[in-house]
Amino acid sequence: MRLIFAGTPAVTLPALDALAASKHELLAVVTRPDAPAGRGRRLLRSPAAAWADERGIEVLTPAKPREPEFQERLKELAPDCAPVVAYGALVPPSALEIPKHGWVNLHFSLLPAWRGAAPVQHAVLHGDEVTGASVFELEAGLDTGPVYGTLTEDIRPADTSGDLLGRLAVSGAGLLVAVLDAIEAGTAVAHPQPGDGVSFAPKLTVEDAQIRWSDPSFAVDRRIRACTPAPGAWTTFRSDRVKLGPVKPIANGPALAPGDLLVERSQVLVGTATTPVALGEVRAAGKKAMAATDWARGSRIQSGEKFE
Repeated sequence: MRLIFAGTPAVTLPALDALAASKHELLAVVTRPDAPAGRGRRLLRSPAAAWADERGIEVLTPAKPREPEFQERLKELAPDCAPVVAYGALVPPSALEIPKHGWVNLHFSLLPAWRGAAPVQHAVLHGDEVTGASVFELEAGLDTGPVYGTLTEDIRPADTSGDLLGRLAVSGAGLLVAVLDAIEAGTAVAHPQPGDGVSFAPKLTVEDAQIRWSDPSFAVDRRIRACTPAPGAWTTFRSDRVKLGPVKPIANGPALAPGDLLVERSQVLVGTATTPVALGEVRAAGKKAMAATDWARGSRIQSGEKFE
């Protein structure tokens, strides 16, 4: 089939690689416009756009997919189908109607669970043991279309959102190509999503990433892993913001009040509402990430100091 791909961040690259290796023809990549990044605020291409540039594939960057010029170009290209992975903009009905077989979206959850922008982060945050990926027909509603196929993936005890998303991006790419093959063959069947089990996964904000030391240790662990690598879990120490990497709950650790710090020879412990957690990497403001013991040594933590 003749395809138009829509996607933006690096998580789209396994799907693009899989499509390039498939029997289908990739006509163009639709992605978000170049965006300022870094301290210099220099405009950067999205990872999907950079991938297409390297291969001489046309890149379309409408500010909004409803733009008439963009939709006219879609009609000129006359795609049979438009696969989508993490595009980042709502596609209006007028554009959904252009490809012969519509738009099919690879979403990183078992729909109807975790509809929205951050399904993997919410699965980790809420302690799900199993998640997966779904390929569904895009429609006007938020991730509400009928589902062509799914796969499952166990959430491992130490998984960060980045770890889990990396695995789902690869396995989901295979699922997406399989669904496109079935659509071309006329054997694909999309099943309506059930009405039960609906949950929503809005993007996690910087405020969501603030660690709540008054939570139990398992909840502190989940929040930090859910926010790794983005938006980055953080807390406050000596009035400055400090970012933390994944921690390790300590089942039989000493009793510490929430946020209290205890520096030991080989680890740094922080109190929660239940048992303490051992810090992993710590990144103080303006500094590189370092092991918690190195950070504690350099900070010369005094007895009674704590995270807020």
